[in-house]
Amino acid sequence: MNPQIPVSESASERRTDYRIILDMLPPQCRVLDLGCGTGGLLTLLRDKKQARGYGIELSSQHIIECVGKGLSVFHGDIDEGLRDFEDQSFDYVIVNQTLSATHRPELVLDEVLRVGRIGIVSFANFAYWRLRFRLLFSGRMPVTESMPYEWFDTPNIHLFSIRDFRIFCRRHEARVIRSCYFNNLEGGKVSEGGTLANWSAAYALFALQKAY
Repeated sequence: MNPQIPVSESASERRTDYRIILDMLPPQCRVLDLGCGTGGLLTLLRDKKQARGYGIELSSQHIIECVGKGLSVFHGDIDEGLRDFEDQSFDYVIVNQTLSATHRPELVLDEVLRVGRIGIVSFANFAYWRLRFRLLFSGRMPVTESMPYEWFDTPNIHLFSIRDFRIFCRRHEARVIRSCYFNNLEGGKVSEGGTLANWSAAYALFALQKAY
């Protein structure tokens, strides 16, 4: 009798941010993924949680790839808002590693909290100690896993820290209900202790609700 060969994890399942979101969301929830790319997260949520997922994406090529995976993805620019969606029409609205590339992050956050009962936002922390040291000692904008672009070709328009984002949330009446921190996008260890996160974490993920 041949021994059973273990099934390897997919690349999506190894993504730290995807794993956090997968663990956070309940089965069969209604999800909107803003800037969904080629649909890796939506596919994982569909296959593992039977989520009713929809995406919004600006790249036509990415949309073609999503449709090829059987995903429901609309062409749109999230900087223009989400006027086609009613208030609280989704259980979760996700902005994963995308907010820094938007032109109007205030509008995006307001729309996330309007359309979704819970918003999930993840981003690279520009105050991470390795980034601070590289800028201090080299005098140049750092290029790392969390900031993998040169200054002239980066899609990131707004670079911000965990502390900046918490202040941003307070100003926009967003209540943080959970926060997670990690240092690697693939296979990273996750912490929910945030006292030194602005210094020690390369990435952050926040779950938010509208503060009434």
